[in-house]
Amino acid sequence: MTKIEKVGSFESKITVYVVVCWVLAACGGLMFGYDIGISGGVTAMDDFLIKFFPAVYQRKLRAKEDNYCKYDNQYLQLFTSSLYLAALVSSFAASKILLSAAAQRIWMIILARVLLGVGVGFGNEAVPLFLSEIAPVQHRGAVNILFQLFITIGILFANLVNYGASKIHPWGWRLSLGLASLPAAFLFVGSVVIIETPASLVERNQESQGLSTLKKIRGVEDVDAEFEQIKMACEAAREVKDPFKRLMKRSSMPPLIIGVMMQVFQQFTGINAIMFYAPVLFQTVGFKNDASLLSSVITGLVNVFSTLVSIYGVDRVGRRKLLLKLASKSILLVHLKGSNSLDEGLAGLVVVLVCLFVMSFAWSWGPLGWLIPSETFPLEIRTSGFACAVSSNMLFTFIIAQAFLSMMCHMRAFIFFFFAAWIVAMGLFVLFLLPETKNVPIDAMVERVWKQHPVWKRFMDDYDGKEDVKNVGMII
Repeated sequence: MTKIEKVGSFESKITVYVVVCWVLAACGGLMFGYDIGISGGVTAMDDFLIKFFPAVYQRKLRAKEDNYCKYDNQYLQLFTSSLYLAALVSSFAASKILLSAAAQRIWMIILARVLLGVGVGFGNEAVPLFLSEIAPVQHRGAVNILFQLFITIGILFANLVNYGASKIHPWGWRLSLGLASLPAAFLFVGSVVIIETPASLVERNQESQGLSTLKKIRGVEDVDAEFEQIKMACEAAREVKDPFKRLMKRSSMPPLIIGVMMQVFQQFTGINAIMFYAPVLFQTVGFKNDASLLSSVITGLVNVFSTLVSIYGVDRVGRRKLLLKLASKSILLVHLKGSNSLDEGLAGLVVVLVCLFVMSFAWSWGPLGWLIPSETFPLEIRTSGFACAVSSNMLFTFIIAQAFLSMMCHMRAFIFFFFAAWIVAMGLFVLFLLPETKNVPIDAMVERVWKQHPVWKRFMDDYDGKEDVKNVGMII
């Protein structure tokens, strides 16, 4: 914990204090992960369906009903998706989360989800940027992926809660929804305790505080080179009066396109369709309620441990190699019966295939979909650019959550071929358009990445940032 590391002219050591800051900030992922995991389990609980969606419950009881369509209900999907519509435009902390646990009508439970979505949107915007800005360059990937790790922990926690709550009748679903207040409380505590980033302090003309903060989070006194780079980036940022207008400039297109497409493609892997509706999906292929929830717990465990692989490898093998592994390993092609149940062997195979898919996602597009957009924007458009990327994620998360059960009803097993085609397209996108950002200082991306890329350098003719940034903190 006290070894001094040097990358180029940047020195740092990992201290207990900075690790605590990383972990507290990353707790913002718990709330997002808990929501992803909790909604599918709740929608599979009979007590919840009887109270809010009796027609769906009746379809579920009919043994000869087409399995693909028994959960096809727009309001049921809106219960899951409404949160992300609010998160798309939100910039405030969540409030009144317990309303969902006390809901007596459909509109109450959807309103509660919208309020929770406000907090999710805020956390998803702030946490990855914070982690990327305070992390030392040689560990930036691993530190940023802590956010995704806590998302996976939130999903696992939600799966465990659902498994236990499903046995509590008739109010187990209220417990599942009400416990969303715990991740929100962690996020609140973290926001009070952690420090501001050096860049945010310098940008507000608090240079002495920015310098002392940088020394504190780096654990060394010699931070002059890195601090000079931060100051130059802040000077360039101050000259930009309208960051969103600056986003429309030709030179801003490379990070904007990459940032938005990384978030959009993350959703078109189909992962959230699996995570939102895992219990529903497992019931569709013939599992009983307890077995489907337990299978979701298994996939949650796979998700957590596979994310640790990404933390270990992202700053060693690079971003591109991890992403390309998804295109080669995580295409999930499963043919499900239209009615009745699968035999035991085939049902087990479905669980194994889902786990392999989740495993591949967890070390590639899961964490890197957040990491790359948070590290590639120059400071003057970093917040606005990342906001566009996160909003794109929330928009397509909403679309997938709202449409998946209906798509499964109409497309049947071809729904998985639909997502598989997108994964092939994503592999081509990474191969030809995505630059490698491993070990590049966050404020040197323009000079070191965008101006050197064979495709994106054509867009950088009108960039008027500080040229001297490229000479500070170069990595040899």
